[in-house]
Amino acid sequence: MRNAQVSTQDERLWAALAWLPVTPFWPILALYSLFADSKKQSLYIRYHAMHSITAGVVLIPVSILTVGLGSLLYLVFFFWAVQAYQGKKVRVPFISRLLQDSGFVA
Repeated sequence: MRNAQVSTQDERLWAALAWLPVTPFWPILALYSLFADSKKQSLYIRYHAMHSITAGVVLIPVSILTVGLGSLLYLVFFFWAVQAYQGKKVRVPFISRLLQDSGFVA
């Protein structure tokens, strides 16, 4: 597997696409980024795809419980997509620690 610190232009693009909640295709892009043969060797893409999927799943009940106000939190996904495209690791409160402790990301 590739080192998470070294990312190519393609890896940064797919990591950013995993964060974009613009369309209903967001989970499909995130899952494709995670499982596609050409992408799954990249620790950088895996890191961002796992964070995106986990954050999205956590925000669904928050959005429902807050009668849609929680969906405004999805706007931060755009910020995280830009950070991923710039080659930075995103730190999502609570979720990053959970994923690291469970061994899903390095």
